[in-house]
Order: sequence, then C-alpha cells, then structure tokens
Amino acid sequence: MTMHSLFEAFPIGAITLSNRLVMNPMTRCRADAAGVANPLMAEYYGQRASAGLIVTEGIAPSPNGKGYARIPGLWSAAQVEAWKGVTSAVHAKGGKIFAQLMHTGRVSHPANMAADARIVAPSAVVLAGQMYTDSQGMQDHPVPQAMSEADIAQARAEFVQAARNAVAAGFDGVELHAANGYLMEQFLSPHTNQRTDGWGGSVENRIRFVLEVARETAAAIGGDRVGIRISPYGTNSGMGAYPEVEETYLKLVRELGDVGLVYVHLVDHAAMGAPVVPLAFKQALRKAWPRTFFIGGSFDQASGQKAIDDGLSDLVGLGRAFLANPDLVERLKKGLPLTAPDGNTFFTPGATGYTDYPVAA
Repeated sequence: MTMHSLFEAFPIGAITLSNRLVMNPMTRCRADAAGVANPLMAEYYGQRASAGLIVTEGIAPSPNGKGYARIPGLWSAAQVEAWKGVTSAVHAKGGKIFAQLMHTGRVSHPANMAADARIVAPSAVVLAGQMYTDSQGMQDHPVPQAMSEADIAQARAEFVQAARNAVAAGFDGVELHAANGYLMEQFLSPHTNQRTDGWGGSVENRIRFVLEVARETAAAIGGDRVGIRISPYGTNSGMGAYPEVEETYLKLVRELGDVGLVYVHLVDHAAMGAPVVPLAFKQALRKAWPRTFFIGGSFDQASGQKAIDDGLSDLVGLGRAFLANPDLVERLKKGLPLTAPDGNTFFTPGATGYTDYPVAA
C-alpha cells in the first residue's frame, strides 16, 4: 500500500491543495445584521490559509435562507463585494477556499431575517426547541410554510445564483450544505419531508431537490467547482435516522457522481456525541463515489492519517482544532501542542475568541 502524508499536495478539480487538511465549515456569527462579511472575517480566514482547503461557515443564498443571527449571505452586490476581501486574504497566502451555501429552511426565526423573508420548508413540520436571536433572546421556532412549486423553483435558483456570486467574489468553488438538518436535508428525510407530490414519498422523490440543485449549480459554474456535504445518521436540528437512510444516501451519492461534482464531504460528529456512522456504510459511500471523498469531524492527526492510509478518506476535515490554532498545519508538522478552543466565544461578535488565538512561537 502506498503511504500518503497529510501534508502532501492533492488535486481536486482544476486546483491543487497544498495539503490534505481541510478546515471544516464552522458557524461563527461575525457578519453584520445584513449578512455582509467584514475585515475581521478576512483576517480570520487569512490566518488559517495554510489549510489545504478552507470551507467557509454556512453562507445564506437568500434572505429566506438566513436563519441565524449574524450569518453571512451571498445574494446582494454588497455581500459579493465584501467576500472579495476574504478570498483575497486567503489567496494571498496561497490558500484555497470554497463557500458553503446553507439555506436553513425551517431552522430559523423572523427576528434573524429581513422583514419580507419567509421561513419555508418541504412540509409544515415545526422544529422543537428554541433559537437564539439578538433582539429577543431565545425564541421558539415558528411553524414553517410548506413550499409551493414556485417556492421550490425559487430556492433552487437561489442556490445557483449564490454559486455564481461566489465565483464572482473570488471563491475557488462552493459546497452545497445538504447536512445538519438544513433545507436540503429537510427534503431528504421523511421526518421533515411529508409531501405526497413529486418531491416526497419515495427515496427517488426525496433526493430530487438536492439532485436538481446540484445539477443546475454544476451547469452554472462547473462541476469541478462544486462539492456537497451530507450527514446520514446525523441528529442536528431535529434530524434522526430512518429505515431507508443508507439506501437514500447511496442512491443520492451515485446519482451525484453522474452530475460531476468534485467531492463528497461526509459529516462524522461521533466524537461530539452524535450517532456513529457505521464504518461499513462509510466504505460503501466511498466506493460509490468516483472522485474526491472525505470525512469531516472526529479526527485527530493519528486517526486522520489512518483514514488516508486505509483508503477511507482522501482528505481530513478538522474543525475546532483550526478554530483555536490558526497555524494548525505547522503545529501538526512539528508535533507542537494545540490550543484548546473557548466554547463561550464560538458565536459572539468581535475579535475575542476569533482572531486572537496565538500562533506557536
């Protein structure tokens, strides 16, 4: 077996990553109320540009998709212009960066959205629990509006336009967020998709929205610039397993392979208490996918290297380690100790716990 290092270059699509370490997408809530990125965000991502690939925090493709306080967007001219500062900061240091496009669907509250935005989902199934808002504190999730055919067409078009906007802003590509309980996964799961039309019911119908968004996004900017993130067995935002979960994702991945997407990014948050994704299922997904396949979460350096050695993953996605160690790649290369992240500042405004983590001497 050929041994590959975490630190060797790796090609995806038309670009080459400087190493196999991916900075996972992590919500940080540092944009302004209008979803516009800022110089602090450019500094944050620029500090971490030694990652082989940075996948940004979730970026709303439209006002309807902006469910959380202070998450950024990619639908307005001002947002596109602001992201140029981020992509320039990363590229200036030789890094590569994909924009994660995240429509939150039912995971939302009006206090976090523009006045004319709507909370839409495949079906009018409310998410239990509450969400934080800057203006009103913790609030119950409202019942979402079940999407009409026009709403579905609109959401699909919003993803495609956001992908075009990402390219205009200088991103190397986009990651479609079909994981963690947001709109795309809401279509995939029978718990949240209770439709009886052509968008629900059978596995084929439930994967249709994700496939159509992927197909049209690939047509718009090139499949070699489009990845996708999936989280079978995940429990984020009210999700849960169902009898045909493996059938659903194997069929989705095989069909996405024909669409020509550049990578599949599988979420594994078992180390954070999420259900285990069975190894045999990971291997089956890997086998079903013809191009770059990688797992994000639950890795340290040793387990990440083993996943590559075993052929399970082409790249290794790390989250909180990158959050707290802007020079993570260098620290891992030299065997230096890692700084622990401060969970109290994950989502708070400002530089504290964001751009003030130290680099090793």
